[in-house]
Amino acid sequence: MMATAIVSESSPSRSGSIVELDNVTKEYQQGSLRVQALRGLSFQVEPGEFAAICGPSGSGKTTALNLIGALDQPTSGRVMLEGRDLSTMSRRELSHIRRDRIGFVFQAYNLLPVLTAYENAELVLALQGVDLDERRRRVMKLLADVGLEGMESRRPSELSGGQQQRVAIARAIAADPAVVLADEPTANVDSETACRLLDIMEKLNVDHGVTFIFSTHDPQVFERARRVIRVVDGRIESDVRQAGSAPSPAPSGDTGPTK
Repeated sequence: MMATAIVSESSPSRSGSIVELDNVTKEYQQGSLRVQALRGLSFQVEPGEFAAICGPSGSGKTTALNLIGALDQPTSGRVMLEGRDLSTMSRRELSHIRRDRIGFVFQAYNLLPVLTAYENAELVLALQGVDLDERRRRVMKLLADVGLEGMESRRPSELSGGQQQRVAIARAIAADPAVVLADEPTANVDSETACRLLDIMEKLNVDHGVTFIFSTHDPQVFERARRVIRVVDGRIESDVRQAGSAPSPAPSGDTGPTK
């Protein structure tokens, strides 16, 4: 397990930010009750960060991730991706942003059950119209990078939970997105498999500069993250940068199916 130490309170520069939230609020109507999920959230994420948004259930961390991922719109404030205000974009533009510039890793994997590991990882590239030979080159390398070489033709039902999440990670980074958003990516696997998944994501971050933002309450993720943004009641309680050792090499094995 990685040892971490607090280095300093985070105060990143606005210049060159991949993600910026500027005084963002989000309200929902639940019957006659008006719920304030976010209350003036502001932070920036720079290229190459490995950051975690944490907090108790209902704190607003998943809401924040949904806004960054262009899956929802803020009630007020601005959400910027690579300098572009997402609220000014059309539905078509947002669809292209999600396809081309944002990678998603979900708690429940969200793989298409009728597709193989290879086909699931290839899907975004196919939607982009990438040449067949180039798609094969990229996908085969990615599946090998996440430890799934030789499992390309297996469907999700033939893979363990950890293996399915590896396919999801490969799918998320296949199109070389600006940022990967991982919503509770270790929640449905055992602790040993979670450690191996984090090894893979951290190695992708260190070796290839892939930017990750997690929404999580998993202590293993806090310990690995080099920045932890704690959200409570829709507000930032703390934003701390951490230091840790380099990740271990991505493993080729797995602990087997997760019940």
